[in-house]
Amino acid sequence: MNSKNLKQDALTYHEQPTPGKLAIQITKPTETQHDLSLAYTPGVAEPVRKIAANPDAAYRYTAKGNLVAVITDGTAVLGLGNVGALAGKPVMEGKAVLFKAFADIDVFDIEVNAASTEEFITTVANIADGFGGINLEDIAAPRCFEIEQALTEKLDIPVFHDDQHGTAIIIAAGLLNALEIQDKTIEDARITCVGAGAAGLASMDLLVALGANQDNITLVDSKGVIHCERKDLNKYKQAFARVTEKRTLADAMDRADIFIGVSGPDVLTAKMLCTMADRPIVFALSNPDPEILPELAFKTRKDLIMATGRSDFPNQVNNVLGFPYIFRGALDARATHITLEMHIAAVNALKDLTKQPVPQEVLDAYNLESLEFGKDYIIPKPFDPRLIETVPQAVKDAAIASNAIHKNL
Repeated sequence: MNSKNLKQDALTYHEQPTPGKLAIQITKPTETQHDLSLAYTPGVAEPVRKIAANPDAAYRYTAKGNLVAVITDGTAVLGLGNVGALAGKPVMEGKAVLFKAFADIDVFDIEVNAASTEEFITTVANIADGFGGINLEDIAAPRCFEIEQALTEKLDIPVFHDDQHGTAIIIAAGLLNALEIQDKTIEDARITCVGAGAAGLASMDLLVALGANQDNITLVDSKGVIHCERKDLNKYKQAFARVTEKRTLADAMDRADIFIGVSGPDVLTAKMLCTMADRPIVFALSNPDPEILPELAFKTRKDLIMATGRSDFPNQVNNVLGFPYIFRGALDARATHITLEMHIAAVNALKDLTKQPVPQEVLDAYNLESLEFGKDYIIPKPFDPRLIETVPQAVKDAAIASNAIHKNL
């Protein structure tokens, strides 16, 4: 399909037969006068009284327990940048579709025009009581870090910035499997990450939690290597500043075991790839155009494992493997927040699922004759029905074990 047809198909899809991708479904009968008297006045007064007396009763008498708010300010929408809150609405509706399709979670998408970080935080905090969880989406760094931290501290429901942690969890699961196949360990691996925004920083934080040596991590932004002599670093980047003579991405690629790209197209050259260590791992995740195309990468190195963010190549790093199931587990546990232990539980569930025999229905969905753990299969496929059976339970168990649940429900 050419790009012109894709653009028109996308516009038609969103416009017809009904504008947008969401609608509200009534879950109770409304066929008689008695039904209406229960749905609204006077019957609705009874659950109101129960909730006024005990706010936790909202989980019993309203949709709160299975309702997530997907919220953006429109400052970092996909690869389109700061397009504004309203222009981000199609993406938020799309996220809602994925929540419902993959984990049967209901969503209200909310687009917030906020002049400041504080105004955004206040707005979200003020509407949060009606939801079982908050999924922050497409908010620019470093603002996104402050927003997530503040809302996590203010609220007693899970707050999750998917551009940070969802991406990090999928990267980590695939990377641990790739390291095993390449006969390397995360403790010893030298990691170069290009892109020091939400996804890059969160991914490095999670890899450190999983055992990576921070001294082996070289983070690169648009100005080059993040090193201790730079005076232009925010506190989030400063955490990864190294004492090093390396200044460019080319410098940082020399003898690296792992390349993680969450930046932009074509920044990794074949020459740089040649300088990596034996049996390298390349996660070129910029979409739609990766940091290096697989054709060029495999032409240059036969000993690599590669992942991209695209569905037309093996090993797609796709956030839909994470956020629906993480929220499903968190909601089922009645979690008050999402802990690092819950992140790691999701990583391990995804990692381990990849090593299990692949069901025929997955092969049929992707028109494959066979699929097994190896260089071209380091992460589950999005349409694997076992995801809903495994990841939410792992997250729920971790929520309970890490004491991140409401005690009086």
